[in-house]
Parts: sequence; structure tokens; C-alpha cells
Amino acid sequence: MTGSGPESELQTAKAQLIEAHQMASIGRLLAGILHEINTPIGSIFSNNEVILRSLEKLKELLSDAQPAALAQARSILETCHALASVDQIACERISSVIRGLKTFARAGDSELRRVDLNENLRNTLKLTQAEFRRHIVVETDFGELPEVECYPQMLNQVFLNLLVNAGQAIQGEGKIAVRTREESGCAHISISDTGCGMTPEQQRRIFKTSFTTKPAGVGTGLGLAICRQIVEERHGGTIGFESASGAGTTFHVCVPIRQSRGVHEQ
Repeated sequence: MTGSGPESELQTAKAQLIEAHQMASIGRLLAGILHEINTPIGSIFSNNEVILRSLEKLKELLSDAQPAALAQARSILETCHALASVDQIACERISSVIRGLKTFARAGDSELRRVDLNENLRNTLKLTQAEFRRHIVVETDFGELPEVECYPQMLNQVFLNLLVNAGQAIQGEGKIAVRTREESGCAHISISDTGCGMTPEQQRRIFKTSFTTKPAGVGTGLGLAICRQIVEERHGGTIGFESASGAGTTFHVCVPIRQSRGVHEQ
């Protein structure tokens, strides 16, 4: 972004609004993310105590060297091995959540970069698992995509907002489907839900600033307006949707594989 005056100030204000909304999105998810991390950490601590006691017992049994003692030692070793396997799964879970958070909030994404959007979507989905509270099944159908030239942090904001909206539209159990394809020089990402859908009136206003279908205190009315700005103004892409009241919603995001300079230098 170059230049000065009203246009430059407007672009700066838009960038600050996007950043503020991103921080608010992270804040909403932090409680769930902490739960996702605390649960495996608690398992690791508990298992570690058992393993330490088992190792002390092994020292005694191995110094005995009697057949019965050796048999008990083997049993303890098998228990330790099983606990270590559980700990490995717990550590992988923690690492997975942290990778997702780092990908979403990565600093230094103010420059265009070529990224694997499928991987970005996978990491963003990891952040939403706590939000969905396991009552929503997520299905993915990722096609082969070349690396996409984009502002990754901004697109991560779009994906997170659409996924959280989809989850909040579902009352009780439901399903979200995420699909990617390369189409006519663009990466096409669709996010579908089996939620409540939108009325014709809601559909007409959905991208307007301050409009929200969520209860007071839940929605700000900024999310989809910012998504449109990021996709269309910053990336020269398109964002649209299909919806029917009571029949769910599908959002379609199309981003050019390569950016034209006229778009991202706004």
C-alpha cells in the first residue's frame, strides 16, 4: 500500500479492522483451544506418575531375578509401553492444535506468498474442533491445488469465519462439508452446512456491515463484510452463497491462483 491522503487512510483503516476482527475471532476460540490442550496434558501428567512408579517397581523386580519377578516386570513394561503410546497421541494432539493456531496467526503475512491452501484449511479446521464440540461431523474433499499466491493470514480469517458461522448455524447434530477444486485458473473453496439456512431477506443483507443473524452478543455483523473485502478487494476473487431457510447454506470462495498487481496494490 502506497501513497497518502484519504484513500491511503481508508486502506489503513480497513487493514486495522481486519486485524481487529481476526484477534476477536482468536479470542472467541481460545477457551475451547485451551480445553483441547488441557485434556491431553492432564492425561500425560497422570500417565507420567504411573510410569515413574512402575519404573521404581521394575528396579526391585529386576534385582530379584526370580521367574515370577521377571514375569511381573514384563507385565509392567507392557503397561508402560501402552501409556507411552497414549502420551504420544496426546502430544500429537497438542502439536496439531498449536500448528493450527500458528498458521492462522502467523506474523509477517502482509506480503503475498504462495501457499498450500488445502493445508491452511486443514489447520483452520483444527481450530474449530473445540467450537463444534464434537456434535458436528466435518467432511473434507480436497482436490489437487497448485500453490496459490495470496495473503495467507487474510484468507485464514475468511475460512475461520465461514467455518464458525457454519457451526453456529447448526442446532444439535449436523454436518459441514469442505471442498476444494482448481477451476479456470482459480482455487474454488466451498463450505456447506446442514444448518438453519437463511431467509430471502437475510440473503439480501448478509454482506452488509453490522448485519448479523446471530443473537445479541454473539455476532458483530462484521465477519462476512470483511470476508467479501478480503476475497474481492484484496485478492480479486469472488464470494457467493446458496441458501434456503431450513435447508442449510453453501458458501463459495474463488481466489485466483496468481494475483494481478493491480489487485493487491490497492
